[in-house]
Amino acid sequence: MSAPSSLPVLRLPTAGDTPLPEIPALILPALGETLLMVGIVMAVVVLVGVPLGVLLHNLAPGGLVERPALHQTLGWVVSVGRSLPFLILMAALVPVTRFLTGTNIGIAAAVVPMSLAGIAFFARIVENSLRSVPPSLVRVAKASGASPVQIVTSVQLSEALPSIIGGLTINTIAMIEYSAIAGTIGAGGIGYVAVTYGYQRFDHAVMLATIVVLVTLVALVQLLGDGLVRAATPHARRRTRRAGRTGPARRTAEVAA
Repeated sequence: MSAPSSLPVLRLPTAGDTPLPEIPALILPALGETLLMVGIVMAVVVLVGVPLGVLLHNLAPGGLVERPALHQTLGWVVSVGRSLPFLILMAALVPVTRFLTGTNIGIAAAVVPMSLAGIAFFARIVENSLRSVPPSLVRVAKASGASPVQIVTSVQLSEALPSIIGGLTINTIAMIEYSAIAGTIGAGGIGYVAVTYGYQRFDHAVMLATIVVLVTLVALVQLLGDGLVRAATPHARRRTRRAGRTGPARRTAEVAA
């Protein structure tokens, strides 16, 4: 008979699942923190990303105000912001975050890297959306004597609105994902609950609940975004038809005749 093995027996930690009635009290405050975090970030992203995307488009060759050198500089900065994985960007910005917010944990600390990543992403979305606007509409507006600001607001952004809304939906979903990653630095939210309770404590019930909440949240954002795109598309088409019948388009046709 062979001697009994003296090797230790490895035992996996048993899962201490949270009782189902207690899960809402744990998940709902975290969901509120996630919504607050993403809401602040998206407000900053829209306020900065839209003007930056407009600049990137109109400073390029063929834009309203051609400045190739400035366009290349801005494009390089945006590309750097987009190329870094969020976890690396978050770690690299710890000194900046601490300087701006006085801390490197919590919602305030997560907003800084999330905003910078979101701005770079959304600026490219806005730039690409503006490229889809027919150049003929811009030429018509120029021929009618419209100023660059009028062309940007009344032609470019107006016609590209459905595409921009679609990009904003994608960006919002990305920020929800980033907020979960930010939970690893104690930023709070669903990600923090998933890591602290679901992963570190092997709490399967909490982990499953966080997955269900995140999937549901993303699905609702996508559903809302798709509805806004469908609502904005007919308005953009009507504006295009009106521009083709009257106003600047008519004047351009008269000049061409």
